[in-house]
Amino acid sequence: MQVFKFGGASVKDAKNIKNMAEIVKNSASDNLLIVVSAIGKTTNALEELTNNYYRGNESVFENLKNIKKYHFDIIDELFEKKYTKVYDDINNTFVEIEWTIEDEPQDSYNFIYDQIVSIGELLSSKIVSHYFNFIDINNRWVDARSFIQTDNTYREAHVNWSKTTELIENQLPSILKNQIIVTQGFIGNTSENFTTTLGREGSDYSAAIFASCLNAEKLVVWKDVPGILNADPKRFPEAIKFEELSYANAIEMTYYGASIIHPKTIKPLQNKNIPLYVKPFLQPEDTGTVIKETDSVTHTPSIIVKSNQQLLSISSKDYAFISEKHLSYIFNAFSETQIHINMMQISALTFSVCIDQDLQKFEKLKSIIQADFSFRYNLDLELFTIRNFDDETILKYVDSSNVILEQKSRSNAQFIVKNS
Repeated sequence: MQVFKFGGASVKDAKNIKNMAEIVKNSASDNLLIVVSAIGKTTNALEELTNNYYRGNESVFENLKNIKKYHFDIIDELFEKKYTKVYDDINNTFVEIEWTIEDEPQDSYNFIYDQIVSIGELLSSKIVSHYFNFIDINNRWVDARSFIQTDNTYREAHVNWSKTTELIENQLPSILKNQIIVTQGFIGNTSENFTTTLGREGSDYSAAIFASCLNAEKLVVWKDVPGILNADPKRFPEAIKFEELSYANAIEMTYYGASIIHPKTIKPLQNKNIPLYVKPFLQPEDTGTVIKETDSVTHTPSIIVKSNQQLLSISSKDYAFISEKHLSYIFNAFSETQIHINMMQISALTFSVCIDQDLQKFEKLKSIIQADFSFRYNLDLELFTIRNFDDETILKYVDSSNVILEQKSRSNAQFIVKNS
């Protein structure tokens, strides 16, 4: 039993979907479950559509028109026109968005976001499933929302593991004996039958959930990179590939913002000792990187850069020391607003945090704390994290003249940097 996960780049056009089909044909696994992300940059496009809809901007209809064209252009290239099943299915899926944007927004932004943006994964997985059947790869499309059960924390839903495990264990193994399963990443379902999402780039996490509940032999994540590298090759051409990483090392890298794997992906696999392979979809014969239980230790520095960061400095209005009581109140506000802290530092009078830049969440945070606290902030920053750092690596990658806050521990160095 294996689980494959294909990211947006690996299904971004007809050529890549055909390549994906070749990988599946050549896989040695009889029992195979495939998790598919939204096609290309569809999630970004659907986020823009959602924002325009929520603001009452008429360009929402132009957004939808462009997204539909993108998908139907791919379908036209993959299928003969007489294969009407896929056209009907995708048209019916787009109707869910059309129904939503016909009326004024009545619900919270996060709820609306999940109902609209989740459609991207439904579209991509249906196109892939239809194409597999079209070329005689026997498969069944299943709705991930029928299996991954969550709470109602929209955009950052928490998985109900007992319900999810029970549903997957009871229903999917019998299907997998006879057919490949094609399903979606990123999405789940509440007890009230509303769609949720598991966090941005959450398809990796979905694949890990299925792999864990099915006790898979391995999970293979197909990416547009040769494996896990010590830095982003688009920014640092000299980046090198890791042949293997321990679960612990991979968790640390994803925690600090390494974008190759969703941060929640590793733990479900570690619990079942399931290895995770990250492999290039354009060179499927390459070894890629394996993440597994291993005693091997890497001393190679890793450079992780998070863009669109905000530095927020919070102080008590009465100039009191930042005490444990203050911190408890502040942390509760961050939890309530679903704001993740990427770096923090405490002085006598100030609590400073680096967070992802998100205007809506920040405005909500301000409304909670501004009665008792004053704050200053900087926008459009970058956060550099160097694991296994040394002075040479810092000098090479970090412009000290633009650093506005830094922090070092035994193995990690972090720098908040102004864009030059």
